[in-house]
Amino acid sequence: MITIHLDGRKMDLAKGSTLKAILSEHPPDCVVGIIRPATQEQRKTAILAISTTAGEITIELGGTGGIGLESPDILPKLSLHWSDRYAAAFGPFPSSIRPLRKPRVYERGDVILGCGGYEPERSYLIFAKTRHSADHGADEEGGVLGKVVSGRGVLDRFSTGDRIMKIEPVISWADTSRSFTTTDPKLVLEDGMQVVTRVGIVAQGYAPDTITTEAAASVEHMLVTLQHGKFFVGRAASTHILDPHLAGPDELQKEYRRPRREGAVTIRNAGKSAGGMFIYRMDSPTSPAHNMAGQVVSGIELVKLAKEHDVLQVMVRPERISLLGRPLAKAKEIAAAAGFTLKTDKEGDDRIIVSQEPGTTLDVLNERLATVTTAPVDKVIDIELDDAAAPVSCEVFRKFTGLKDHDAGMMPVFFKFDDVVLFKPAIAPGIRINPENQPVDESPANALAITNDGRKGAGLVGVRLSANREFGPTSEPFEGTNIIGRVIDTEKLKKVKERETVYIREVKR
Repeated sequence: MITIHLDGRKMDLAKGSTLKAILSEHPPDCVVGIIRPATQEQRKTAILAISTTAGEITIELGGTGGIGLESPDILPKLSLHWSDRYAAAFGPFPSSIRPLRKPRVYERGDVILGCGGYEPERSYLIFAKTRHSADHGADEEGGVLGKVVSGRGVLDRFSTGDRIMKIEPVISWADTSRSFTTTDPKLVLEDGMQVVTRVGIVAQGYAPDTITTEAAASVEHMLVTLQHGKFFVGRAASTHILDPHLAGPDELQKEYRRPRREGAVTIRNAGKSAGGMFIYRMDSPTSPAHNMAGQVVSGIELVKLAKEHDVLQVMVRPERISLLGRPLAKAKEIAAAAGFTLKTDKEGDDRIIVSQEPGTTLDVLNERLATVTTAPVDKVIDIELDDAAAPVSCEVFRKFTGLKDHDAGMMPVFFKFDDVVLFKPAIAPGIRINPENQPVDESPANALAITNDGRKGAGLVGVRLSANREFGPTSEPFEGTNIIGRVIDTEKLKKVKERETVYIREVKR
């Protein structure tokens, strides 16, 4: 017999047992973390945490290394000596630098070892605030010790009297037994092995007996990101892992911000990865671009072992409360189980929920009330989207009909003629709809399509109930047509009227 630990639970198994024997219900595309039995040793990373009177900065070393910055001899001398729009210098202190009298180009966030008057006894630790060219009295390599990886906003706050109070290396645990992630069900288990299968997260502001809503919108975004119980690792950095699949150009509202401790879950509210979900592997300073959304309470080992392109199974509390698209009877079951009152406009077993107030899970749980609007089932049209053939067009469609965040959406009927129905969702200006999945010989019957940027009517959505060898569902030539899926409830579609709002519900394949 062998003994292993599965998510912290002790298990006795027959010798030679494989991963498949203990993971019969685990999603096959989700990795598990394997930690072989061995001693662990502490090691320094190439990252320094710097505490200043203006805030916290984290730098990743490179180039000439850290030159012993955490030395007790240097630290007392690191007061702000000068600062301008380009850089800020702390010192002076002695070093063994050999200055080369030559200007260099530096980027924002560069950490530079330079000296004043080309005298090594008057060396400075210099933080570049912006891209600039200067002669900082650096060596022939340019003197760049590393880069600021978090806390760049602190650079702009440096002022007279500021000083560096503490510099210390970030310590990580190095597992000498080659810990790793895997999806291989044939992996043979070893005595003393730890297997971590999932990450447990509790939402910010949630506790069984107390609900606060300081991060309600960010929590809802996190719950949407994790609605299938999976975290897709698009980036694995030294400080964090990122799921970018809901990231986009739109900024999110700024909410609750705190230092990002190990296991912190955040949603980026601005920048290139706005809408992306981050889980932190180590402590990082507060950032105005990150809203707190939750905290890892179990499975942090899996977060630390995860590699780019890994998929992690995630269990999050509370479960999301999104009633849109659900039959009224099912919504009542959800309300009873979660302990809130459901207030509806009309009763009836044939009604589907098409709007919900409040719209976020934490607000519903805090108020213990959800007010919903319903529509008869014959007014709700089921559709199927083809992400494999038209992923970008499908995402645009979901975003501007409400299907991105909910199981039901809506579109206004723009025009109806013969067997064609046209819709005009409110697609924001500047959204690109490039040609994708265009018909070749024939546009199939009941196809759902969106007009691409090749035509004047870009963004128009249409359905044609019969096949056509000349025009697509939006009555555009094939080169202007992107097929995004099909309509299932064609009989309901025949009854819609112009200027009527149609409710749609996505059916997953």
